[in-house]
Amino acid sequence: MTQRFPDSFLWGGAVAANQVEGAWQEGGKGLSTSDLQPKGIFGERAERQPGDYGIKDVAIDFYHRYPQDIKLFAEMGFTVLRTSIAWTRIFPNGDEAEPCEAGLAFYDRLFDEMQKYNITPMVTLSHYEMPWGLVKNYGGWGNRKTIGFFEHYARTVFERYKDKVKYWLTFNEINMSLHAPFTGVGLPEESSKQAIYQAIHHQLVASARAVKSCHQIVPDGKIGNMLLGGLLYPLSCKPADMLETLQKNREWLFFGDVQVRGYYPAYMTRFFREQGIQLDISEQDKAELRQPVDFISFSYYMTGCVTADENQQQLRGNILDMVPNPHLPASEWGWQIDPQGLRLLMNELYDRYEKPLFIVENGLGARDKVEADGSINDDYRIAYLNDHLVQVREAIEDGVEVWGYTSWGPIDLVSASQAQLSKRYGFIYVDRDDDGQGTLERKRKKSFYWYQQVIQSNGASLK
Repeated sequence: MTQRFPDSFLWGGAVAANQVEGAWQEGGKGLSTSDLQPKGIFGERAERQPGDYGIKDVAIDFYHRYPQDIKLFAEMGFTVLRTSIAWTRIFPNGDEAEPCEAGLAFYDRLFDEMQKYNITPMVTLSHYEMPWGLVKNYGGWGNRKTIGFFEHYARTVFERYKDKVKYWLTFNEINMSLHAPFTGVGLPEESSKQAIYQAIHHQLVASARAVKSCHQIVPDGKIGNMLLGGLLYPLSCKPADMLETLQKNREWLFFGDVQVRGYYPAYMTRFFREQGIQLDISEQDKAELRQPVDFISFSYYMTGCVTADENQQQLRGNILDMVPNPHLPASEWGWQIDPQGLRLLMNELYDRYEKPLFIVENGLGARDKVEADGSINDDYRIAYLNDHLVQVREAIEDGVEVWGYTSWGPIDLVSASQAQLSKRYGFIYVDRDDDGQGTLERKRKKSFYWYQQVIQSNGASLK
């Protein structure tokens, strides 16, 4: 008998506003932190000057072409699409009392288009961006006032879309603020650990307030957190490597611990003490944190290794630094490929939190070639996704409750790390290059038809 996914399993893809929409100055949109990163998360931060240009300014023009793209997603059989709301479309500077109606109306149109095809929206409130005005005028998440601004934004969109959106996420890959503080919390890259963890605390309180507001305003909705699934293995079975791995995994699991359990774990108390970090945590903060999320969502791209040997070479992939695993192959971008790691991660998260899981990012970035006949034979992507989905099925057999899977990204988009279009993830090819040249024409890749069959068979076609 072929193992199957649950009948209620949601299949689809995931995108982010700042990586697909473009239209960076249309519809009253304000300047976001992403707009100040024209070369991506790892590039230099730059104030915008009149006449300058960044690849994300147009991206793949989803802002204007979403009806065409949603129709293609529906053709694949999507039952869910994860996207994000650009905070600056709703509150251009972040501190306005009244929202921008043009921005709200755009997402009404987007969600209505999804509804036409019975595609369930899953919406991230803040995906690698925030209003630049909040950074410039208040110091980003380093300022406690930002909690209130975010709560106002969250309540505004909950009220507006409560009948259209039932699945919500608070902050995308919230744990990455430790590695890219400007992108995560609007702080300078050279900020102290004290400053970064204080900003993270404010964000955790804001996330908890959003959970509470969602439950009040969208009583039949579900709201989750979103973790960068940075599972790490010990490089050896030396006790020192085992202990170092425990501590490194806790660095990112801590975010889930607070968002699910509602309080800071004891191991962080020791960490803060030894690092000389003293956070301003009020009794009200402690009370507000006790708003557990309804489910755990996470991204998964790769695993890495940890050793106590400080001389070991480090590898950078998806923002985290890690020691390469000598037993794994790697993608063109050096990201190691470990399908079984996804099963391990799912079991780890489910054992730890006993909450439903949702895989909201998983995919392979690669350079795709358009053949003379127009076809794009991305068998490498098919193999990658097939092997990972087989491990999702195994985790379900293990007893893990999983609500769905959204591949990153179902259509080519601008990569977050280095703002490249040549690093392609999609089932749908977009004719645009890293210099912004191209027609923006959409083409179905071989993987488009493969994923269509996976969804149609509810996973039975996986090999």
